[in-house]
Amino acid sequence: MLDYPALAALSEILRLGSFEAAASSLGVTPSAISQRIKTLEERMGEVLIHRGPPARGTDKALRLVQHLDQVRLLERQLAPQDRPTLLRLAVNADSLATWFLPVLGALDLIYDLVLDDQDHSRDWLRQGQVSAAISAEPQAVPGCDVIALGRMRYLAMATPAFIARHFPDGPTEAALRAAPAVIFNQKDAAQSRWAEALTGRRLHLSGHRIPASEAFAQAVALGLGWGMIPEAMIRPGLAPLSPLPLDVPLYWHIQRALKPALAPLTAAIRKRAAAELRP
Repeated sequence: MLDYPALAALSEILRLGSFEAAASSLGVTPSAISQRIKTLEERMGEVLIHRGPPARGTDKALRLVQHLDQVRLLERQLAPQDRPTLLRLAVNADSLATWFLPVLGALDLIYDLVLDDQDHSRDWLRQGQVSAAISAEPQAVPGCDVIALGRMRYLAMATPAFIARHFPDGPTEAALRAAPAVIFNQKDAAQSRWAEALTGRRLHLSGHRIPASEAFAQAVALGLGWGMIPEAMIRPGLAPLSPLPLDVPLYWHIQRALKPALAPLTAAIRKRAAAELRP
């Protein structure tokens, strides 16, 4: 049997970043928090917190906190809770910037969103660190269900001046190798995937790394490079390198045990996706 007061202490430490802040939140002394964590670590047989600052949890600690969050969500169906229930979700940045954010009002919860590439967001669910995820991967994680949402369409965009300078003969293989791209981060394969679909060859692309959706679109609008931009974020004054789109399918992955508790959120996600994504 897990020690749930100790798990609550662990959760607050990781949420607030210190033992002192967790003690204040829970209305106990810092020494009481330290004792709870010491007892929990002894029971688990391993260190759970890197003392920081800020205090950070190990992988095991994150899984324990996720378990506590799931228990609280299930208990929420049976009786009102004395504090807001936390829900951790993994979502890709472009979904958050375009269509996903309004759905969070479907349930009266506190949300902790993990941002990751749509090709990798499902990994957080597999590792037990979130309860649900928006992902481009259709295969379900064991113990989870998957709902197809639709396709997010991307187009390769740049300013007309950038296209005239770097692509006078169109997006040829040589031009794509030479022209700077705008890339979200090291996990972002959208530009390479589109270039391969266009040329039939896997190309090495160089460019700027700008890990924020709005700043990414702004960098393209400023003429720093070309990049794959969701339809909903294309700004006036940009032009496509080619009419060839890149469609990314999106799926809602959710832990099966939490489906009833999160049914209103799932319904809101499906409704919003049907309105904003391509079928």
